[in-house]
Amino acid sequence: MGSQTALASDALFGLLMPLWQVLIGVLVLMALLVSVHRLFMRGPSRMSGAMLLVGGAVVCVAVVSYLFQQI
Repeated sequence: MGSQTALASDALFGLLMPLWQVLIGVLVLMALLVSVHRLFMRGPSRMSGAMLLVGGAVVCVAVVSYLFQQI
């Protein structure tokens, strides 16, 4: 009986895990879009291109890690 409970909780966690990854990915994408908008509105003197580079790198790492997890 105890092993069935453990299996049920593992299955539930397995279903919720992709949901958290999608949520984190959406939040990172929103932060990237806000930074791009601020760059275009205020000009490059207020916000460096490095912020865009780092944001893009984070999004790429998240996408690549998600794709490798699906394999």
